[in-house]
Amino acid sequence: MKILVAPLDWGLGHATRCVPVIQEFLRQGAEVDLAVVEQNAALLKEFFPQLKQFNAPSYGIVYPKHGSNMGLWLLKNAAHLSSVMNAEQRFAEEMVQKNHYDVLLSDNRFAFYSKNAYSIYMTHQRRIAFPEGFSKLEGVGEAWHNSRIKHFNEVWVPDLEEEPGYAGAMSHVKKTPVPVKFVGPLSRFSADDNAAGPSKKYGVVAVISGVEPARSQFEAKLREILPQIPGQHVMILGKPSAGEKSWQEGNVEFHHHLPTETFAEVVRNAEWVVSRGGYSTIMDMAVLGAKSIVVPTPGQYEQIVLGKSLDQSGYGVCIPANQLTADSLQAAFSRQVKLPVPPNNSLLKDAVASLKGRV
Repeated sequence: MKILVAPLDWGLGHATRCVPVIQEFLRQGAEVDLAVVEQNAALLKEFFPQLKQFNAPSYGIVYPKHGSNMGLWLLKNAAHLSSVMNAEQRFAEEMVQKNHYDVLLSDNRFAFYSKNAYSIYMTHQRRIAFPEGFSKLEGVGEAWHNSRIKHFNEVWVPDLEEEPGYAGAMSHVKKTPVPVKFVGPLSRFSADDNAAGPSKKYGVVAVISGVEPARSQFEAKLREILPQIPGQHVMILGKPSAGEKSWQEGNVEFHHHLPTETFAEVVRNAEWVVSRGGYSTIMDMAVLGAKSIVVPTPGQYEQIVLGKSLDQSGYGVCIPANQLTADSLQAAFSRQVKLPVPPNNSLLKDAVASLKGRV
């Protein structure tokens, strides 16, 4: 069975959650290639140096400076997004014709499917989140999403089948035009990585991620805040293409990027982890047993919904970006929160095994 895996390039989260999927494909004897863009190529090369990489069309997303303008930004860039999807669909068909893939796995790439290969669409966001005041339009968003999903053979959902799971109402939707399989929470880390030491070395580990300019805005804000908080802290800047450069500024230790095992060790030794509210990051933190403070990216309503859900359930603390200060961060430290550790399950293994009878 020959497979081409293509993660979306809106941040690194789509690439990181593809890691366990690729590993399971390889465990079950599949031949796997990767369709990547510059932003996620280095990270996937770290895990899979032996796998062939092909350059996929990039969505080239740069978010508006002010998140409240996201709706207008999407309307303004609708033609661009449509052209990328058209290029993506041509690319998928050409890759199948040239390399004879049996399966295409798209992680949230809306048009990465082929009529000549079994096409799987992986997403946790079957319901697209809308801002407050526009929730009645979620049905329109869901209908548009289903219009894309219908071109695939099946959908894989990286969450627990039992509600609410980790993504709540976003992953648990009644109607989808093709068969749906829940494959369990996906993380590049294993449950074995969550054994914390007797004492914590760091007060805060800040994990910077996301699309520009919001990524750099988050970094700048935490550069301003962390020196004001007593203790030793770490900032992981989420720049794998920049290598593994590290340095110290005052009480903050900086890393462009950390290898997986080192990243896990740093997180295990943190009292708190501050990050964006991306779903892949939440799954990683759950597996690592971290106490999480999430700061949703302004305008990314999916993250805002997830953050509020985590806060209300006692799984984590959510601080809106415009309220992030040294005082609000220190106030969060008094909260008692815990992300539930994902159970070991065979959902992903079974989903991969089921493909052998279909292709």
